[in-house]
Amino acid sequence: MTTIVDRIGSLTVGRVENVTAEELNVVLFNETPQATALNTGSPTGFPRVNAYVLIPNETGAVVAVIKGISIIRAKGDAGSKDDALVDLPFPARTITAIPFGTLILEGNDAERQPVYCLERGVPVLPSVGDPVLLPTSVQLRSIVEARNADRVIEVGTAPFAGNARVWVHPDKLFGRHLAILGNTGSGKSCSVAGIVRWSLESVAQQAQGAEPHSDAPPANARFIILDPNGEYSQAFEDGTIPVRRFAVGGRDGARALTVPGWLWNGQEWAAFTSAQPGVQRPLLLRALRQLRNAGSSAVTARSQAVRRYNGYVRQLEQLYSDLPQSVAGFPRNRDFGSLLEGLISLTQSDENNLTTYGNDAIDLRDAIVAIRPVVQGVHDARHYIWQGNPRFNDFQPQDLEAVLAALRSITDAFPTASTHGEISEDAPVRFNVDELPDRIHEVAMATGGQAVNNVEPLINRIQVNLGDAGLRPVIDTDGAESLTAWLSALLGPGENAPEPLAILDLSLVPSDVVHIAVAVISRLIFEALQRHIQAGNAALPTVMVLEEAHTFVRKDADAGASTQAAELCRQTFERIAREGRKFGLGLVLASQRPSELSPTVLAQCNSFLLHRIVNDVDQNLVRRLVPDALGSLLGELPTLPSQQAILLGWAVPTPVLLRVRNLEKPQRPRSDDPKFWETWLNHAGVVPNWPAVAASWEQPDVGETDPPDES
Repeated sequence: MTTIVDRIGSLTVGRVENVTAEELNVVLFNETPQATALNTGSPTGFPRVNAYVLIPNETGAVVAVIKGISIIRAKGDAGSKDDALVDLPFPARTITAIPFGTLILEGNDAERQPVYCLERGVPVLPSVGDPVLLPTSVQLRSIVEARNADRVIEVGTAPFAGNARVWVHPDKLFGRHLAILGNTGSGKSCSVAGIVRWSLESVAQQAQGAEPHSDAPPANARFIILDPNGEYSQAFEDGTIPVRRFAVGGRDGARALTVPGWLWNGQEWAAFTSAQPGVQRPLLLRALRQLRNAGSSAVTARSQAVRRYNGYVRQLEQLYSDLPQSVAGFPRNRDFGSLLEGLISLTQSDENNLTTYGNDAIDLRDAIVAIRPVVQGVHDARHYIWQGNPRFNDFQPQDLEAVLAALRSITDAFPTASTHGEISEDAPVRFNVDELPDRIHEVAMATGGQAVNNVEPLINRIQVNLGDAGLRPVIDTDGAESLTAWLSALLGPGENAPEPLAILDLSLVPSDVVHIAVAVISRLIFEALQRHIQAGNAALPTVMVLEEAHTFVRKDADAGASTQAAELCRQTFERIAREGRKFGLGLVLASQRPSELSPTVLAQCNSFLLHRIVNDVDQNLVRRLVPDALGSLLGELPTLPSQQAILLGWAVPTPVLLRVRNLEKPQRPRSDDPKFWETWLNHAGVVPNWPAVAASWEQPDVGETDPPDES
């Protein structure tokens, strides 16, 4: 560290008085500047909290960041009448600093200027009496700025490092997940929009040699913003960044946002329908499996049909062993009559389904058709109407024997094929969601016992949800494309989706389905990248931005949402946080309440951009996330002005207080504070158009609605 030693006389500001493993106590000289230092080559504020000092050693110089500043007044003897008489004319000033790295001289550049490198860690702590120096402007830039190879994305400037530019490399920023935390109004949303914009501009500029605002799209960048408040579309309307916008109903020219029900796996359907684990969940999964396999091969369809009749055989055999004489008395006769009705309905359904396979299933279809008259005859013989309601007389043993013989004519002639190769209930195979309630009822009828009564509430919930005009556009099957088209439109960029940025406006997604929608979208992105890396032996780096992350990644159940859905959403992001890096999926979590976030997800974030945080619970949590002794530096969080933040973690060599780059007003998200006074005075805002609001509310599946003509 020859340069530092040569100028040690002019740069020294104090000496080390006390050393611990966590911090240094430094006494400043009387002649040390009170506010501004001029001896570093440019005016520098000193001493300042979060500023830097150097302590030379045999390896270079220990870099420490100032944690606190104080004055120590010397006192006289305890018996002195007037302590003030012995006060020093210049009370001793002290600073407390935290060592965190070592600045090493690497050599000289082409202009013979020294080149420094900052390495994290302190191999040798300073000793008592060591001189403490101010870093020069070149050394400050070396502390804050990244290495030349890492100077890819500029995110701001460091006020306490001579306004040196702060750079990050996307591999470090996104590869191990980023959390952007701060209270409302602290500039958090602007930082999110800025990082996305500056990343894509840098890609376009470096990959294609274009200007930062060129219309040429980046080569292979992928950003997906999950926007629950609909605020980010405005930030990219200037046309400098190509964007794919998705919104419910395709309003304002966006593409229709759909998360088709056939893309959901069994766990997601169970969470959406609140299926209970005892009876409802297994029957729901069985119905999903049958629907997904309905369009599969004839062998699979035949196997499924035979298994259904085997289920009836098992029920009747159990019933026959329990009641060898007759099925007598209410409600047993009613339940058995309902079972026969379900069996008749099943034969009709199978006849129609198996017909589509032609000769490959004609023998089984004919056998099923042949047993229908037997079952129908037993049913009709005991069925009657009393006071307008269906009733059944007692069923005799010969009735059970006749039905059992008919069923065994199928199960004995057509042994159940192996389930190997059958499509899982989790496979994204298209089916008609409208058929799910009836299929659950059929499965319950085949199961027998109290299964039908147990699934009635489940069926009712599904029917209500499918009939909801607000939910239907989101989970609709008819308007959904293939899995290939859905992934291409969402993930891009490709032939049909060249834009590198996709913004998913979730603001009008009904609360009943928003957690499921976010969970499904995130899971499919993650699994698509998994399969891509397996197929191509190379990752497809993608960044997924989740705004208002505390809503979807809560550490506990959200009282305002379905507990199962909220839990599922949290589990999905916990898995992505743990495993996403291996498959090229980076997370950016933005939240104003870090204490409500899942600890598992936060623990997997290796970089943090911290804006103003006032709540003491949130502050304490954030301090615990910061490694080593640097957590004490975050005491400034409650007083940070808007647009200032502390960047720390894997993305930067040292924690740095920075001023985030400016965004022009049209490039900022729509998150400004409401102008109460100006609106009240009619200096801002617009007159409400309640007819248009009511029309869009009443018809949520319509993208743009003109106000009704009231003339």
